[in-house]
Amino acid sequence: MVESLTAALGRLQHQRALVSLFTSHRTLFVVLWIVAFASVFVWQRNIVDGFFAFGRGVRQGKPLPRLRPVAFNLTDFGAVGDGVAVNTEAFERAISAISKLGKRGGAQLNVPPGRWLTAPFNLTSHMTLFLAQDAEILGIQDEKYWPLMPPLPSYGYGREHPGPRYGSLIHGQNLKDVVITGHNGTINGQGQTWWKKYRQKLLNHTRGPLVQIMWSSDIVITNITLRDSPFWTLHPYDCKNVTIRNVTILAPIFEAPNTDGIDPDSCEDMVIEDCYISVGDDGIAIKSGWDQYGIAYGRPSTNILIRNLVVRSMVSAGISIGSEMSGGVSHVTVENLLVWGSRRAVRIKTAPGRGGYVKHITYRNLTFDNVRVGIVIKTDYNEHPDEGYDRKALPVLEDISFTSVHGQGVRVPVRIHGSEEIPVRNVTFRDMSVGITYKKKHIFQCAFVEGRVIGTIFPAPCENLDRYDEQEQLVKRSSSQNITDIDYDF
Repeated sequence: MVESLTAALGRLQHQRALVSLFTSHRTLFVVLWIVAFASVFVWQRNIVDGFFAFGRGVRQGKPLPRLRPVAFNLTDFGAVGDGVAVNTEAFERAISAISKLGKRGGAQLNVPPGRWLTAPFNLTSHMTLFLAQDAEILGIQDEKYWPLMPPLPSYGYGREHPGPRYGSLIHGQNLKDVVITGHNGTINGQGQTWWKKYRQKLLNHTRGPLVQIMWSSDIVITNITLRDSPFWTLHPYDCKNVTIRNVTILAPIFEAPNTDGIDPDSCEDMVIEDCYISVGDDGIAIKSGWDQYGIAYGRPSTNILIRNLVVRSMVSAGISIGSEMSGGVSHVTVENLLVWGSRRAVRIKTAPGRGGYVKHITYRNLTFDNVRVGIVIKTDYNEHPDEGYDRKALPVLEDISFTSVHGQGVRVPVRIHGSEEIPVRNVTFRDMSVGITYKKKHIFQCAFVEGRVIGTIFPAPCENLDRYDEQEQLVKRSSSQNITDIDYDF
């Protein structure tokens, strides 16, 4: 039986107990990496294909399940899946028909195999968008077909330009009970044109996401591939009760600017699990508004569970919180995470002027493979919407724990850069062993941080942290939490 990603990552944790059987830690992690990579590959093939023969996939057509009382086919509304015909009106007619069936439980729109070119369109409540195997929704590349929308209220203005912003390819507002799923069909933003125009400064408005759902609840996104977004890929904004599961998100790891994978923004009660993400910016970035606009909007991101992920980000970080976190971020758990071939693994970023807070954050069962910096907390990420921000609005960072952190090929395992204005309080490390690539002194870096280390960890922690034994009895109190040992030279 083909094993799931969850099982693969679970095996990673179990096999750490076998360290003593290997004469080399590096040998162990090479073995674990091969197991994880092969399992993820098989898992993705299992989603795409009904079954496969070794060396050559044998595709099996899957019947489309009926998940609503009524099901429509996109071709019933005149769509042509040749990659050339524009199918915007077909999508709009189909969704209009579904919108009339809400009291009957809604309807399902089946997108059959083919390449379905379209301009942006809006979803409706009580709807399932089902992408069959080999179905691909293609975003039209000419920006004149992308509608302009008001700036997000918690950001003040377009993220890249003042004024209106481009909408998303697939959009929804004030919705309830929406499902986007399938047999691993694809939503492709064809972002290459957008990225080129952005670099050449030819765009007058902020680029749009691939999928954006706003002010909505009971959202499920599963078993699909999202790729090559013009901007952020999947952006739930001020939503409640969101599940994202078994989703593959792809963009080039270089020269695909701001193609974050998933950006939960002022969201509550959310699960992200069993996903593979390799993109040109943060794999996941939890947000809640920008400076004075986010403070005024006042919607935190809270109660978010992220688990069983494989992530790559050569430009930014695997999992980030911030930097736009002015409404607050709390009660976030990140567990069973593998970050590989990346610039940073997990990061919290903020700055004076943000206000808000990041607290009650739990990281556990993290594996880093060939990562430049493992754990980062940065308090001087000074990018602001305008000059109207309050420089005295200082964020609070506290109650952050890291348990069972392992890996190899890491240059700087920890860099916690607090400041006198924004100290980092109550940080806990427990069960950490990270193989390093540079045997230099400054590899566990701290400044203005208060917290504790429980038991023995590797590499040796900074002097800012109190030391406790495995029974959580105090061994040594730190002489100063304000010691600065930050070195960005390596």
